[in-house]
Amino acid sequence: MISKAIDKAFCIAESRGWDKIYVAVDIHDTIVASNYSKTSISTTFYPMAKKVLQYLSRRKDVVLILYTCSHPEESVLYSKFFESNDIHFDYINCNPEVENHGYGCYDKKIYFNVLIEDKAGFDANVDWEVVFDAFQEYHLRSYSSTE
Repeated sequence: MISKAIDKAFCIAESRGWDKIYVAVDIHDTIVASNYSKTSISTTFYPMAKKVLQYLSRRKDVVLILYTCSHPEESVLYSKFFESNDIHFDYINCNPEVENHGYGCYDKKIYFNVLIEDKAGFDANVDWEVVFDAFQEYHLRSYSSTE
């Protein structure tokens, strides 16, 4: 379940003294419904996707990574589309913040803590609300522990 993955990511970050987590997000059938067109990008958001991604874009403890198989020219169009909707991805298909080390090689597989992807079981029609609630829960929990 995606909420468990988010909670686990924050628990690991806290235990290791990290100040952020990395969230990789697919586009098609995750953020927007696929249109299977070679001439235009899909711009039909799933319920709550826009709101949640805007929210995550503002969080200082989240690095958003656009994780897509879109062609490079499509990725540029999507990047502009998301920016125009106040959704800001830090990277596209890469994570230069995490380098190779003794127990991980990230030359071909990028590092992320949470994957939001329909092929990984994410149901875009209902799970965006679950994602929002999980991040809100963590925010409230961490805020109350600092008082």
